[in-house]
Amino acid sequence: MPELSPLAWSLLVAGALVVGFSKTAIGGAAMVAVGLFALALPAKESTGTLLLLLLVGDLVATRAYRHTVDRGLLVRLVLPVLLGVGLGVGFLAVVDDLVLRRVIGAILLVLLGIQLWSARRPAPRQGSRAVGRAYAALAGFTTMVANAGGPAMNLYLLRENYEKWTFLGTTAWFFLAVNLVKLPFMVGLGLVTGRGLALLPLLAPVVLVGAWLGRQVVARIDQVWFARIVTAFVAVSAVQLAVL
Repeated sequence: MPELSPLAWSLLVAGALVVGFSKTAIGGAAMVAVGLFALALPAKESTGTLLLLLLVGDLVATRAYRHTVDRGLLVRLVLPVLLGVGLGVGFLAVVDDLVLRRVIGAILLVLLGIQLWSARRPAPRQGSRAVGRAYAALAGFTTMVANAGGPAMNLYLLRENYEKWTFLGTTAWFFLAVNLVKLPFMVGLGLVTGRGLALLPLLAPVVLVGAWLGRQVVARIDQVWFARIVTAFVAVSAVQLAVL
């Protein structure tokens, strides 16, 4: 068992619980886990360790929402996501992590402002493929550099007025694919460590508990409040990235 302080263990358990909850309920909540893991482990190690648990949550979520996914959208977004991930890998090699986080946060705040402004005049789904590709590329970039792809994808699906269950199913499959693409890059960059692998079987059951709790909560939230809560978490995530 990895040697960690009681405080570090508490932060990791809480973060794992949030990971599971975010995957089956409110995706933006995963940013809370990013912060908790960064407090418990060295920054780079926390990124790789968190990715392993995010994949556990992705597997649970895709199983839970396997019948409510927009497969056509996922196919259209493959290339933009790969482009974003590739850009993220390049930027990780040359740009300071703190600067990147703040730039990402600023971008998300701008996108959130646009989303809130345009909510009065919802855009139709048809004709929005270019916008979708742009959001997907941003999600690929932000998830590679900071495990923070959720807010960008959430904003796009909110913009397109996706129904709650289709929203959850589509994001579940989207991030399973994206995180699998990220994994070899994370390994190559040395972000997945032996300690991270040792923590995986210890924290994975906590992710499952969080996922179960998320399913219970989201079933009781109507569409309007679901959109409001997701938007609120996107705002908090953007501020967290831009300021902290």
